[in-house]
Amino acid sequence: MSSNLATQLRVGTKKAHTLAENVGFVKCFLKGVVEKNSYRKLVANFYFIYSAMEEELEKHRNHPIVSKINFPQLHRKQALEQDLAYYYGGNWREQIQLSPAGKAYVQRIRELSEQEPELLVAHSYTRYLGDLSGGQIFKGIAQTAMNLPAGKGIAFYEFADIPDEKAFKAQYRQALNELPLDAAYCERIVDEANAAFKANAKLYQELEGNLIEAIGQMLYHTLTRRRTRGSTELATAE
Repeated sequence: MSSNLATQLRVGTKKAHTLAENVGFVKCFLKGVVEKNSYRKLVANFYFIYSAMEEELEKHRNHPIVSKINFPQLHRKQALEQDLAYYYGGNWREQIQLSPAGKAYVQRIRELSEQEPELLVAHSYTRYLGDLSGGQIFKGIAQTAMNLPAGKGIAFYEFADIPDEKAFKAQYRQALNELPLDAAYCERIVDEANAAFKANAKLYQELEGNLIEAIGQMLYHTLTRRRTRGSTELATAE
């Protein structure tokens, strides 16, 4: 039995994906304007979010649904630790903190794990498939825009245990399609994935103040005034 969940997720989250990419912080990023302090705050939030998600996925490693999409080679916690050590130095743990939007995101992941772990599938899809797709676009931009030394500050985007990302994405989508879920439950997962995209958009919105302060209101408006079709959205579909 195939649920066709992968296609439902791609089509059903298209609008939310585009809205997330039209947040000013992301639009500036995609145009090559990245302010290091804002970016490292985002990496800090990601550290807490992925730590929570990976902890909860592991907790349900024998679950009939959750276990099927828990691929340890996707896990980002250690990669984020490397990046935080680069951006904050050796005592990064004492310096980083969760923002309000990050806190709400982590709380949602913990809540689902406790009450309805099947919906963690939506969070896995939203984050990891995005990292494997559009994340690769972000990697190149981050390197150039922040003038990073070779191999520094971009561990988050590097998947050493996944030599063929396109083949792996096909495998991941197949795993989604083979989940023993009925149509109604697939819809609930799509709804949760939309909520995850909104949670991501809130993370980016929080960083806009820092960015405007660094680059100036006028440049910010020039970079963000037009709505664009999500460029990483196209990559996710591949």
